[in-house]
Amino acid sequence: MNSSEEIAVSGVSAGRSALRMGPAELVQAAAMARRFYLEGKSKIQIAEEFGVSRFKVARVLETALERDLVRIEIRVPAELDAERSDALRARYGLRHAVVVESPADTAEDAPDPENLGAVAADLLGELVSEGDVLGLAWGRSTIHMAAALHRLPPCTVVQLTGVYDAGTAERGSVEAVRRAAQVSGGDAHPIYAPMLLPDPATAAALRNQTGIARAFEYFDKVTVAAVSIGSWEPGISTVHDMLSDEERAHYASLGVAAEMSAHLFDKDGRRVGRDLGERCITVEADRLRRIPEVVAIAGGLRKAAAIGAVLRSGLVTSLVTDTAVADYLLTESVPGARPALERADPDDGAIASGR
Repeated sequence: MNSSEEIAVSGVSAGRSALRMGPAELVQAAAMARRFYLEGKSKIQIAEEFGVSRFKVARVLETALERDLVRIEIRVPAELDAERSDALRARYGLRHAVVVESPADTAEDAPDPENLGAVAADLLGELVSEGDVLGLAWGRSTIHMAAALHRLPPCTVVQLTGVYDAGTAERGSVEAVRRAAQVSGGDAHPIYAPMLLPDPATAAALRNQTGIARAFEYFDKVTVAAVSIGSWEPGISTVHDMLSDEERAHYASLGVAAEMSAHLFDKDGRRVGRDLGERCITVEADRLRRIPEVVAIAGGLRKAAAIGAVLRSGLVTSLVTDTAVADYLLTESVPGARPALERADPDDGAIASGR
């Protein structure tokens, strides 16, 4: 993720307030400011150089800012909204929130912003360290992110879910894992299996197959994960599209509002339809909660409520989204303190009847 801070230190200011300082004060203040802001010296080092106390240095630097002798300008690329990003991070207790400008078409049925994947790729380049285990769940956003990767430290890459296999569906998750491993130079552990199986017995049998079992063994070692979020609507949730009409109606009756990695959530972030997980090849919710960094990549107004629900689940630590979604989330009421930071299960570990 590219951002920069520009600090301009001028020896003489045209501002009338700076002229109240004498020439010696101006020269000294400019010199101290240059040492501190441009050369990175500490206040103690500056104090020793100029033969004054560090408290005097602090006062001079503060005066230089007040009197416009030093101007600090923070710049980020035009596509990033730093103010919304910080507000969203604070509201939900996220470790990282990166908000990009929404496309011109912000209608509720507009697709996800195309630039989310590229920004998420840059974020992963910052978060992943050498020796980490990177987990990738199925999702169009994560597939786009993997395609945009251009730098990753050496790390192991593991697939966290089976593939979306419904006739003409995309099968990009295996390729995403391979792409990330290629960029990092690390090992790849893909999962060659559908995400959703006809029954729990078939799913259990597949989990015991050598290649899939080997990938599952890495789940507890994952340090950074990238996931996508879908709302419970056709074309927006992978799981929704794989189920029969009768099954969709059943889970809708339980209040499902969002889906992430084949886990279903109501509007308050509580998991519903837990029986579905028995038929799925996916990382368990408890394991997701133990992963130190879980980055969700999702945007577009049609997903806004679903993104809020998943944030309240406590499973996600960071978010890459767009301004339209950020504005929606910033007006939502957030139960509890900061769910993403606390990583607390809204159900407090209890499985409610019928869920």
